[in-house]
Amino acid sequence: MPLRGLPVVAVMIGFVIFAIASDRTWALMFCHVAGGGLWTGIDLFVGLIVGPIIGGMSPPARAEFTAKFMPKMVIIMPTVVTMTLASGLQIAFKYGNLNAGRAAHGWLIASFIVVGIMAVIALGVLEPANITVLFEMNKENPNPEIIGNMMKRFIYTAGITGIMQIATLIIMTRVATL
Repeated sequence: MPLRGLPVVAVMIGFVIFAIASDRTWALMFCHVAGGGLWTGIDLFVGLIVGPIIGGMSPPARAEFTAKFMPKMVIIMPTVVTMTLASGLQIAFKYGNLNAGRAAHGWLIASFIVVGIMAVIALGVLEPANITVLFEMNKENPNPEIIGNMMKRFIYTAGITGIMQIATLIIMTRVATL
């Protein structure tokens, strides 16, 4: 695990907690937009750019890349997902957009569905794949078949969430303009 990244995670999560506790609009928007931008960018980049590159690498090169890439993803993705969802929910409460009569309500429900599916994929499929690869790579004799299967799962689901991010961008820009 990349322990050096934990202080950065602590600062980021601490800032999200501060933003929510203080209910400051700028801090909430910063957490939501920065977290969402990172989540979207990473999903699209990994799913549509890195994935096909990894698929074309030789098994030893793929293993070397995976050994360096996956520990970072274990730290980065839960942090940006938490930043985005926690601050976004607080923003929805703050502006009353969860009230059924608000113009943005239907769009937010659509967002909850899309983002909820993405969060389940990220935390229920991608993160376990990351952790499985990390543990397998740290074994004395790692099983390349397990690593390969987990990497395929990771790349395909990252691609799916990347495409779902486009729907989120459409929904969120609509919410912001209502």
